[in-house]
Amino acid sequence: MPGVAQYKITVDVCVYGGTSAGVIAAYTAKKAGKSVVLIEPGRHLGGLTSGGLGATDIGNKFAITGLSRDFYRRIGKHYGHFEQWTFEPHVAENTFNQYVSEARLLVWKNYRLKRVGKKGATLTEVEVENAEFPDQPTNRTVRAKQFIDCSYEGDLMAKAGVSYTIGREANSQYNETYNGVQYMDKHQFPDGIDPYRIAGKPESGLLWGISTATLSPNGAGDRNVQAYNYRLCLTNVPANRTPLSRPDRYDSTRYELLLRQIAAKEPKELTWNLMHFVPMPNHKTDINNCGGFSTDMIGANNAYPDADYNQRKQIIQEHEDYTKGLLYFIAHDPRMPKHLREEMQQWGYPKDEYTDNNHFSHQLYIREARRMVGDYVMTQANCEGKQTVTDGVGMAAYTMDSHNCQRLVVDGPNGRKMVKNEGDVQVGGFPPYPVSYRSLIPKRGEATNLLVPVCLSASHIAYGSIRMEPVFMVLAQSAAMAAVMAINTGKAIQDIDVPKLQTRLRADPLVNGSRPELLVDNDDSSRVVLRGDWMRETKGGKYGFSMLTGDPAKPASAFFQAAGLTGLYDVYIYNPNRLGGGGNPDTPTLQTDKSGQVTVRVHNGRVVRELSVNQQLNSGDWIRLDRFRFEKGKPPYVEVVCNGNTGFVVADAVLFLPVN
Repeated sequence: MPGVAQYKITVDVCVYGGTSAGVIAAYTAKKAGKSVVLIEPGRHLGGLTSGGLGATDIGNKFAITGLSRDFYRRIGKHYGHFEQWTFEPHVAENTFNQYVSEARLLVWKNYRLKRVGKKGATLTEVEVENAEFPDQPTNRTVRAKQFIDCSYEGDLMAKAGVSYTIGREANSQYNETYNGVQYMDKHQFPDGIDPYRIAGKPESGLLWGISTATLSPNGAGDRNVQAYNYRLCLTNVPANRTPLSRPDRYDSTRYELLLRQIAAKEPKELTWNLMHFVPMPNHKTDINNCGGFSTDMIGANNAYPDADYNQRKQIIQEHEDYTKGLLYFIAHDPRMPKHLREEMQQWGYPKDEYTDNNHFSHQLYIREARRMVGDYVMTQANCEGKQTVTDGVGMAAYTMDSHNCQRLVVDGPNGRKMVKNEGDVQVGGFPPYPVSYRSLIPKRGEATNLLVPVCLSASHIAYGSIRMEPVFMVLAQSAAMAAVMAINTGKAIQDIDVPKLQTRLRADPLVNGSRPELLVDNDDSSRVVLRGDWMRETKGGKYGFSMLTGDPAKPASAFFQAAGLTGLYDVYIYNPNRLGGGGNPDTPTLQTDKSGQVTVRVHNGRVVRELSVNQQLNSGDWIRLDRFRFEKGKPPYVEVVCNGNTGFVVADAVLFLPVN
């Protein structure tokens, strides 16, 4: 846009970063009656959600509320389902654009942050420059009452002078066990792989991608950043694929370690060995890192969080070159096993995705960059339920997850050196937990009108659990609501009424209007009445904190009550995966140990209707019972019955969804 004059605007709320969180924050504030501008440095909205991460990392769907849940239901509507957690990139971007259109949001794409104006601890304005033509006189200035940083990098937070950290804290700093250096066997090389260009000869130098650093003791802190990668959308439909052609700047020596890994343990197929293929709709994929040498470019991103725009551009290009080169290498290098080459050649870049970027993702997976240091830092103790905050404004539920941070030389058997990765942590098994409002706001002396729902205040390992796209959307809605409350009351964000904010968020006013949906979970003792023998299970793919399991030989009933409900509702029951029931608890599957004929009774206030539900099908998903009109009379309920079934019966959660 050369030649465009500089100009200024004034709004109530300025949102920086058009990530999934940024779109939801801007939509929330606008729907709440405020003037808003959403600023995105790139050409696309949605961040990684529209950039290839179609296999949503959830942890527990109970944690996904408000507009975040609404997003996945809109995706579901596109595919003809109630909710959908796997999707194509362009479908995600189109859905974010729906929010923009509905709220008539002012969006500036291709504008990046240049300067932040402050008066004391109050942000007054931001100046942005054209990201495509930074040397042209196209700068714009936004004055606002409240600012929300939804970027993956925390650029607004940093330029505003807010305290932050990069890398991994030592375990001793927050009394943790999974922070700092973690030398484990996750996504690791087999023992004995030689690290040198000429095997056994250190004087020949290290193979590409191996650091000269020395392995520090477990739990030691450093500034290493967990690896970034691209979440790859490929297709195996010939009419829709472009080939995995030789990329510019291709260098086959970068993949020598992959050959040595395969020589040590040759895989039968790519999936779950060299790459994690997750099927997406319409014969597409979301491919993630898997194994010792894969799509993660380990150690190449440590400079990224604090880098300037030109340095970041170079780092991003290096990741793109590495990724495209890896795919080409696997598909075409004659040293690769023939069956792996042939398998890779079945895939290509989809012609109907990323049409303005040669069908390759526009978004590098910035798993972690800067992290704010506020008055409250979320830590491992919060994840594990050892500490629980009372000012929660959203929940997280995913495994404490860190990808590898470095690849280096260590001592192997018989005193020989070998290559190993370091930093991968995957520790879960805990229920959903609240994320503190104080972790979204800076210290009072640093900024009184800035909220940070993405680069929030958390230790490295706690951030690894919180940093999931649906959780970012939840926290962004909370941040925007807080900004609106601060404007309405004329208070600093540190002084708003948090209990009132929590009440407003629970009502989901932007999603369902005057008739919110009702979710009754089995742990809600005020609404659930149990008769007979039920086992409470806290493992598996339950919704919330637990599920109830009924032994077919022991009669039992679970009543999910909906007192006060009137009007037309679609009623769903959640069908959780059981551990040991025939599949991965995070993957919908056929589970044959559950009953294929479960009696469910729905009382609408006047009459009871009996249905039969097959719980062997659609595990890990909602099952729609039907549409019911609830009337005044006796309190309505849904009863799940266990009585002489041929398999286990599960009773977990019931959803009453208003038909508006």
